[in-house]
Amino acid sequence: MDIENLGFDTINLGHGSGGELTRKLLDNIIFKTFSNPYLDQKHDGSIVKFEGEIAASTDSFVITPIFFKGGNIGELAVYGTVNDVAMCGAIPKYLSLAFIVEEGLKVEEFIKIVTSIKKAADESGVLIITGDTKVVEKGKGDKIFINTTGFGEVHPKANISVQNIKAGDKILVNGFIAQHGMAIMSEREGLEFESDLESDSTNLNFLVEELLDNFGDKIKLFRDPTRGGLGTVLHEIATDISKGVFIKEALIPVEKQVAAACEMLGLDPMYVANEGVFLVVVDSSIEAEVLKLMKNHTKGKNSAIIGEFTNEHPNKVVMESLIGGKRIVSPLVGEQLPRIC
Repeated sequence: MDIENLGFDTINLGHGSGGELTRKLLDNIIFKTFSNPYLDQKHDGSIVKFEGEIAASTDSFVITPIFFKGGNIGELAVYGTVNDVAMCGAIPKYLSLAFIVEEGLKVEEFIKIVTSIKKAADESGVLIITGDTKVVEKGKGDKIFINTTGFGEVHPKANISVQNIKAGDKILVNGFIAQHGMAIMSEREGLEFESDLESDSTNLNFLVEELLDNFGDKIKLFRDPTRGGLGTVLHEIATDISKGVFIKEALIPVEKQVAAACEMLGLDPMYVANEGVFLVVVDSSIEAEVLKLMKNHTKGKNSAIIGEFTNEHPNKVVMESLIGGKRIVSPLVGEQLPRIC
């Protein structure tokens, strides 16, 4: 995209006024990048057709910094909402996209974010069908905030509910935990490691769809442990159904550099945010098959069975430590990592 021909290199309040500057911003950047039959109508909304049940999820992204190793706020907004829809047992199809831009944001940065949104949407198989752009005075925002709402059709074989979980059901995760939160924190703190810490931000919908295609209602639950991390999410589930969770620390996949960063900063990886990780609860009769499928998928190479649900110690998550002791995994209290999504 030729920035010089736009006639401006920063975004100002006029771009949010609804007048000529707004139209120039929308036509030359937004509509041009996301062009599709729904958006090209340039209505205030879009009309789409669905065959069956619809899952919808909305999220707002206020991360700082807006560019980080492994991604930026744009692709994070797409992947985050796509994954939330997928966790409902649905196939994401459409997204709405709303920007709140702080006056003074460089157009070059805005275009980079918009371009990454387009790339992430294409990779996830979703279309941007409606949206909004607002500009606020300098000092009233933090460069850019993004809201996305996702819509998808519920998979015909899906029956996703915490109430379906019973004692003996197994808990799996699809890869290394805590990478996103530690990538953001290490960048803020200026930490350097032997290998680059990168966010794990990615779309998980195709792996979820494949699991549902193959195992249907023997998949009890999907959940992505974003804010609060794996420990908090497991505690929430245990509390919701009054069952216990038993996990083993030795089985939980944590990349060495992430573990080192957590130790250096005094953080527990069980409470660090993830953006490319989900947990899945399955019937014990299919645990080996599920693990095999996940490990053979590009988004699940480091998958592992980390524990199970039990009728013992209801409402509690108990973890067996590396040395064989046991400890209670409580929910996160307060804010461990501010502004990570």
